[in-house]
Amino acid sequence: MIASNRLRLWLGQWCLCALAVCAVDSAAAASLTVAVDGAGERLEGAVVSLHSAAARAAIRPMSAEMDQRQAEFVPHVLPVTIGSRVRFPNSDNFRHQVYSFSPAQRFELPLYSGRQAQPVVFDTPGVVELGCNIHDWMLGYVIVLDTPYFATTGADGDARIEAPAGDYTLQVWHERLEDGPGARVTRRVHVGAPRIERVTLELEAARAPPQPADARLRHLQERFRSLKRGG
Repeated sequence: MIASNRLRLWLGQWCLCALAVCAVDSAAAASLTVAVDGAGERLEGAVVSLHSAAARAAIRPMSAEMDQRQAEFVPHVLPVTIGSRVRFPNSDNFRHQVYSFSPAQRFELPLYSGRQAQPVVFDTPGVVELGCNIHDWMLGYVIVLDTPYFATTGADGDARIEAPAGDYTLQVWHERLEDGPGARVTRRVHVGAPRIERVTLELEAARAPPQPADARLRHLQERFRSLKRGG
């Protein structure tokens, strides 16, 4: 009986401690909505992120994928944390050769189809611009971040970030930033009570989207490059 009472007392104390920890964690959690616009329109595909020493310490590597469908990178913009492994499956019925010359990550995958390409580890923060040696119009971005607190704006230009309450440096990236694809807009923000932070970007003129070649030209391009490589 004494042992049973002690067990009940211990379980009660453990539950109270667990509830207290949950309450503290819940109180510390907060969110910030970032509304991004530029050139008189709401901007889709902007990556917003919160940075601090504590945020960097909380990083965990991810596993992610950027597919290739109808000769396009999907998603067009992929944010990941430092140390993440990204696969580049090819869902097309023709081959691709993914590469990047960006300082944050230089690599070139061999000509391939399907899911056979090895994953690439992104271990340096920065903007990695991707292309395909076979299909010149293909363009994609991997945004490597030193924080786990980030989001990408939707069609309405809004992105919501969940993070512990506190002071951060907010970074906003978009591929059309006036200072080039590697540029970012930064400002100091406080995350606490839910609110909206509005950011207006200075953008370069809209570029005409690259035009894909027709199926016959794609085949000729791939065959020509394969012959050059002895394939």
